Amino acid sequence: MFEKRTKTNTNNISLGNSKLANHLSKYSITLGSQSPRRKELFAGLNLPFSVKVLEIEEVYPAKMSPLAIPEYLAALKAIPFKNDFQSDSLLITADTIVLIENEVLGKPLDYEHAYKMLKQLSGKKHVVITGVCITSSDKQITFSDRTDVYFKSLSDDEIDYYLTHYQPYDKAGSYGVQEWIGYVAIEKIEGSYFNVMGLPIQRLYEELLKF
Repeated sequence: MFEKRTKTNTNNISLGNSKLANHLSKYSITLGSQSPRRKELFAGLNLPFSVKVLEIEEVYPAKMSPLAIPEYLAALKAIPFKNDFQSDSLLITADTIVLIENEVLGKPLDYEHAYKMLKQLSGKKHVVITGVCITSSDKQITFSDRTDVYFKSLSDDEIDYYLTHYQPYDKAGSYGVQEWIGYVAIEKIEGSYFNVMGLPIQRLYEELLKF
C-alpha cells in the first residue's frame, strides 16, 4: 500500500574481523535510504549491506515538537518493510531536518523555494537534526543527533550560483555541507559534521554495538 518505488543495491565489502562486524554477523543489513550521502557514510563502517527503498508519505503531527520530528519520520520509514522482515533482518532508516528559529526546513520544492531557504539561513545559526531508526524482527530503537551550523551572510549571486550549479533539491535546508556552499559559507560547526551530511555515523556505530 505504501510502496511507490524499490531500489536494491549491494555493497560488496568483506565482513572482516571488526568488533562491529562480529557483533552483527547474524544479521542481513539493509539501509532504507536512497540518499547517496547516507550510503557513502554507512559504507565507511565496512559492513556488507544492501540498499532498498520503500517510500511512504513523510508526514508528522502538526503539533509535534520539531526536535521529535526526525526520529518520528525515521521510524515511519521502517513501516513499509514490516512484511519483509526475517529473523536475520536488520534495517536502518533515517531522516534529517534543518531547524531555524523554530521553523522546520525540509527539502525544497523548486528553485524559488530553495532560494528562500538559503536567504533564511544566511548570516545565522541553524540546527541540523538527524533521526535514526534501527529495526530488527523483534526490536526497534530510535535516536537523534544535532549539530549547530553557522552560516556567513550570503549574497544573492552566491545563492544563485550554488542553486544553478548544484541543484540541491534533494537536501533538507537546500544545501549539502560537502558541496561548494559548505566551503564558502559555513563559518563554524558545533557537533558532528557527518550528521549534517545526513547520518551521525559515529553515534550509529555506538548504537549498533549495543543493539
